Amino acid sequence: MNKNKVDITEKRPLIKKWLNSNMANFEGPFKIIPIQGGQSNPTYMIETLHKKYILRAKPLGKLLPSAHAIEREFIILKALLGTGIPVPKVYVLCEDKSIWGSPFYIMEFLEGRVFYDPTLPELNIEERKAIYNSMVKILADLHLLDYKKLGLDSFGKEGSYVERQVKRWTTQYRKSETKKIDSMERLIDWVTKNTPKDEKTTLVHGDYRIDNLIFHPNKPEVLGVIDWEISTLGNPFADFAYHAMIWRLTKNQFRGLKETDLDKLGIPIENDYYKKYLEFMNLNSIPFWNFYIIYNMFRLSAILQGIAGRARDGTASSPEAIKMASLVEPIANSAWEQVESSFSL
Repeated sequence: MNKNKVDITEKRPLIKKWLNSNMANFEGPFKIIPIQGGQSNPTYMIETLHKKYILRAKPLGKLLPSAHAIEREFIILKALLGTGIPVPKVYVLCEDKSIWGSPFYIMEFLEGRVFYDPTLPELNIEERKAIYNSMVKILADLHLLDYKKLGLDSFGKEGSYVERQVKRWTTQYRKSETKKIDSMERLIDWVTKNTPKDEKTTLVHGDYRIDNLIFHPNKPEVLGVIDWEISTLGNPFADFAYHAMIWRLTKNQFRGLKETDLDKLGIPIENDYYKKYLEFMNLNSIPFWNFYIIYNMFRLSAILQGIAGRARDGTASSPEAIKMASLVEPIANSAWEQVESSFSL
């Protein structure tokens, strides 16, 4: 039994009463429809006669410490509205577990497209070029925001971001571990000992991937960046490297671009994409670039192991989550191969 499943019929009277009391201009009757696809926080569409909304909730059951920070997601989305970063409008946060079974918030529904395959086979070359340019510009724009002016001084800690992240994801990995993986053990030791000490601090998304963007129904434009639950104050270069590591992963290793004919598709190679980010950020280079890529492959392995662990414990929001366990070792192996080739071990 999936402990994460909410009985919508049972919760319907409670959520109806709460929405009528807490949402301005909310009009019933309405339907609640689960949205499939995410591995993290359960998401539902609330459809009325005249409008659609999104409900994002924490999973039910036992959760890893600091995971599924739905309240933080609400805070950052509210702060970013009007900054030029495309985000859906958020309406209201509910921290009363008696209403839905866990904390949740309501945001606007964006009618658009979500792409899961970064090769974008359904689009033409010019559309692919426009989408990749848009993606990197939005991320750079986020990193250039003044978080203090947005009132987000307390949204995280300044400095030591990667060091703290390594500790966090090592801990999360250990709590979800299902078998010993030699390359993961070596990675944990290596990233711990080789983390850069000097860090710039900006707002970071933490999970900036193409499938966490909603695109216009028929234009190569981003309507909204979603899934901000692990956003914080952190290292922008680590954040960008997470987004860019798909150039180092194969299609079977979490939808990567490695071994793909990018020129034929109109998708930039890693170095050109990297240079575009530098251009938007007004930088000449990113020190320790290969470290940041390898660190993020370690981090991705830990995240996927966490999803697999939640599937084992019955708290994962997607039936596909158990398959994530099979991806952990290949990604960790690839990361360690890059340590050996990039750092002459």
